[in-house]
Amino acid sequence: MNTLGILRVATSRRALLAAAALVGPAAVLCPNVLFAQNSGTATDAAPRQFSFDLLTEDMKNLAAKPHETAPAPEGFLGKLSYDDYRLIRFRDDRARWNEEGSNFRLAAFHMGWLFTEPVVMYEVADGRAAEMQFSTDDFEYLNDLASRVPEHASLPGVAGFRLNYALNRPDKLDELASFVGASYFRALGRNSAYGLSARGLAVNTATSQGEEFPRFSNFYLERGPAGSKSLTVYATLDGPSVTGAYRLVIKPGVTTVMDVTARLFFRKDVEELGIAPLTSMFLYSDKDRSRFDDYRPNVHDSDGLRIERSDGDVIWRPLNNPPQLAGSYFPEVAPKSFGLFQRDRRFESYEDTGAHYERRPSLKVEPLGDWGKGVVRLVEIPSDLEANDNIVAYWVPDAKAKAGDALEISYRLYWGDLPHDDSESLAYVDATRAGRGGVSGVEAKQGTRKFVVDFKGGLMAPLDAEAAVKPEVTIANGTLTGTTLEKIQGTDIWRLVMDVSADPGAVVEMSAHIAGYGRRLTEMWLYQWVIAK
Repeated sequence: MNTLGILRVATSRRALLAAAALVGPAAVLCPNVLFAQNSGTATDAAPRQFSFDLLTEDMKNLAAKPHETAPAPEGFLGKLSYDDYRLIRFRDDRARWNEEGSNFRLAAFHMGWLFTEPVVMYEVADGRAAEMQFSTDDFEYLNDLASRVPEHASLPGVAGFRLNYALNRPDKLDELASFVGASYFRALGRNSAYGLSARGLAVNTATSQGEEFPRFSNFYLERGPAGSKSLTVYATLDGPSVTGAYRLVIKPGVTTVMDVTARLFFRKDVEELGIAPLTSMFLYSDKDRSRFDDYRPNVHDSDGLRIERSDGDVIWRPLNNPPQLAGSYFPEVAPKSFGLFQRDRRFESYEDTGAHYERRPSLKVEPLGDWGKGVVRLVEIPSDLEANDNIVAYWVPDAKAKAGDALEISYRLYWGDLPHDDSESLAYVDATRAGRGGVSGVEAKQGTRKFVVDFKGGLMAPLDAEAAVKPEVTIANGTLTGTTLEKIQGTDIWRLVMDVSADPGAVVEMSAHIAGYGRRLTEMWLYQWVIAK
């Protein structure tokens, strides 16, 4: 797929989530009145027996049949425009599970506009699943749209759903998570604001085959006993090349945790399978803001890819908004974790009172079980707008997925600030800056650039400036023309400065860390400098 095609997909993903936000407020006050109609389980069909194994068997059988796309919706659903969709709200008084003893509330996203295929919702209790019915009574249609929508009309499905939970204070049900658009979903930790997303699966992202977007077509939600503080979401995944049964156990908190199990069945060969894919936005930061005439120092949902290797080493790869489509592969064997992080939590780094990028959650993927050999792939897409999601990261197993194969894989997702653990021995990358190369006050040579990396904390923190430590720097497709290492007086920060030169059109791969006393003392800083032709 070409760069434009990928960017269009990323833009559509952000548009889906922006549209979903219009359906209702992010938080509601705990009600004083209970509504009898809010159980959400009324249906003409009798509840049927349900288990994850039964769902798995259904998706295995479905994989043996050709993929079918749902027909376009008819009637008013098929006529909804973008402007119409902005006039639809889910009614707070129709929230499901609005009864005493329930810690969760559920609201639905309306079908129509970009959401053309119905998603069917079920509630699971006592081993049986009952369909949750939705109608036009559940939504408010503003202005003249109300006259074009039939009253009391049953809907064939919804676009997805939103969960609310008392995440930040006991009297307010904040939005906790949402599932809407293909297999995308996102969640919050305490005091977080929505940013990056996860999705069920990535299929042939940025490959010659063209990317597929399998979708969650059915959701089964199980709350457990009254007062339960966790919730289980089961989902069916369906696409041209793959089907799947998913189980996500959601545990809200300071860090919201999701335990994910995916059982996949392949209809076709897949050129590249992406497990636990993450999608985010990076427009610019301190190191590359010269293209943007903007009062804000940084604009991004995530600022780096972090990989914790099986041997305990840690890779930190600052994100880029490159001049051309860029991809990086990080070979690993049974990694401990990988994720997209928002490491900079200072308001003054963003100065945005609306977006509050300092509150965007980090998202870490922790494999459960041995994932074996593979690579963490990072895709970076050029973008001129912060409305575009242009960063994708996921795990690619070493073994190719073939038609007829089955795969079960489990992992844990952590959503929240995910601050650095001060007890860790490795100093971490606190900041990456860049600018023209050479000596200050002297005109820089074309094709040169200065990179400044600050390492903070760890075992290096108490060392004095005369400590026997040194930088280890490797440059591929470029030349290291100068390097210095110093401790910034009065801090626990060590600053590494590198001057690098390269030819136009080069893709320069850089690696740096600080070593001493027979060991590596810092994270491994990796960076890709893509030079325009």
